[in-house]
Amino acid sequence: MKRQKRDKLTRAHAKGYQAGISGRSKENCPFQAYDARSHWLGGWREAVEDRQLGYNVR
Repeated sequence: MKRQKRDKLTRAHAKGYQAGISGRSKENCPFQAYDARSHWLGGWREAVEDRQLGYNVR
């Protein structure tokens, strides 16, 4: 059975989370489209919040 690709917005969120958890700035968002950008920033915000709570995943 072939593996199904994940939704682009889900991937944008995951990439934003990875950027946030590694300490990158939100200005480094690679997406220009509004939907993808908002999902990326949502993931970034979650990661920053998790880092403040002490979930340092490196």
